[in-house]
Amino acid sequence: MTIRNTRTGGQILIDQLVAQGVERVTCVPGESYLAALDALHDSPIDVMICRAEGGAAMMAEAYGKLTGRPGVCFVTRGPGATNASHGVHIAMQDSTPMILFVGQVDTGMREREAFQELDYKAVFGTMAKWAVEIDRPDRIPELVARAFRVAMQGRPGPVVVSLPENMLTETAAVADAMRIEPAVSWPAPSDIERVCAMLASAKAPLLILGGSRWTDEATKSIARFAERFDLPVATSFRRASLIDADHSHYAGDLGIGPSPSLKARIDGADVILLIGGRMSEMPSSSYTLFDIPTPKQKLIHVHPGSEELGRVYQPALAIQATPAAFAAAVETLKPAATVAWKGEAAKAHADYLAWTDKARELPGTFQYGQVMTWLRDRLPKDAIVCNGAGNYAGWIHRHHRFHSFAAQLAPTSGSMGYGVPAAVLAKRQFPDRVVVAFAGDGCFLMNGQEFATAVQYDAPLIVIVVDNSQYGTIRMHQERDYPGRVVGTQLKNPDFAMYAKAFGGHGERVERTEEFAPAFERALSSGKPSILHCIIDPRAISVGKDFAAAVKGG
Repeated sequence: MTIRNTRTGGQILIDQLVAQGVERVTCVPGESYLAALDALHDSPIDVMICRAEGGAAMMAEAYGKLTGRPGVCFVTRGPGATNASHGVHIAMQDSTPMILFVGQVDTGMREREAFQELDYKAVFGTMAKWAVEIDRPDRIPELVARAFRVAMQGRPGPVVVSLPENMLTETAAVADAMRIEPAVSWPAPSDIERVCAMLASAKAPLLILGGSRWTDEATKSIARFAERFDLPVATSFRRASLIDADHSHYAGDLGIGPSPSLKARIDGADVILLIGGRMSEMPSSSYTLFDIPTPKQKLIHVHPGSEELGRVYQPALAIQATPAAFAAAVETLKPAATVAWKGEAAKAHADYLAWTDKARELPGTFQYGQVMTWLRDRLPKDAIVCNGAGNYAGWIHRHHRFHSFAAQLAPTSGSMGYGVPAAVLAKRQFPDRVVVAFAGDGCFLMNGQEFATAVQYDAPLIVIVVDNSQYGTIRMHQERDYPGRVVGTQLKNPDFAMYAKAFGGHGERVERTEEFAPAFERALSSGKPSILHCIIDPRAISVGKDFAAAVKGG
């Protein structure tokens, strides 16, 4: 390997990112990593300047979801790092590859509680897969290569790399690391034989897709596998784009408030093939779908991380393999005979269509459910739909149908404020695709400032703000557990349409259902980042309940 000419630590660092194929980074600038910023000036890497570190980190996480390669974010020390922790936590719980580079105080000042000093190994030690501080510039290629490998390999996740300020200005002559491709764990032939045997003896099997380390081709391969074995296919919480919703075997998603027919199907299953997912709290309905530690169903668990196999549920068959590798291994697999459950997949899909087809009538003049079903038909099949957390997301999960791989960007961690920054990154990454972000009024203002980033980079996304003037999810729980004692959940909001215009975007206020479609078309044709400020009756508290029913616990 050729030793490069003497370079500063900042130059060595950015050269490593180029070597790893990084095409863009997100950042909020800081004096603690000026040498790295300076090196970016002469690099081919696109630098996205963000308005807050939380938004920047969420954009990097969204990049990891979209591409499978680590999203890269730079923030300054102290408050910059803690602000970015939101994105790190999402990346960990969502199994997304991501690398956060954080400026650090001069090594000669450590342990003095210098200006904005933090111990990043302690701060991020339980939140990230790995946290490391690079104290010598000649070790940058080694440790950055390792960071990319750790972020992508096994169960993907975030890595935090601390960059002391003086290290970035010191010089070294060192070779660049090679491009890292993550190791792929494959199922053994004997594992595939056991899968065949378990399906052959099954009477009511079900396939569940989740997690990360999928590819577009892998999702298509698994869909073909499901067709050959006539398997009903469910997706886990906020992983609905792992199969085309129009697929004849799709049975729906397992999230908050799943279809009763899908829950009954899982309860009656005798074999569950879980690929990629962990079946954590949300998709498992608070760990009630499967017995712990040993499910009554025979569980075949396929996951790339050995530490996840048997962590909660003891499987009848544990297979350490990436979803893509498992999909390739079963590409030509066929049932030995006509399956005993023939026709069940079609019934499951019919149940899914019935559950999601029509929206119920809501209180008020803005029928959010009708808007979602209109968008379901209006949006291109490759549209990317983003959202954060809140009751407003229930209508998306219930009524929208995803058709393309990585078309759903939403935090399984339930972090608010995610939708707008994720949409900004998605539109920057895929400028020719329609990108729509949904946000509640509370959710939007947690990272709504990144709308300015969309304007700066001419990324014409559409943000649909669903405004009920309250933290609706918490208000619902509050009324259920402490009826009549409202505190801390009411909001007085700005005019979000004027907010959009103030930033240089397009904005409209929507108060009635019939106003939405023409407003959406105008937003789309404006060529600008847009906000549609939609006013929903506070009584329409969730996709399944009105406020009065929520109060009664009905």
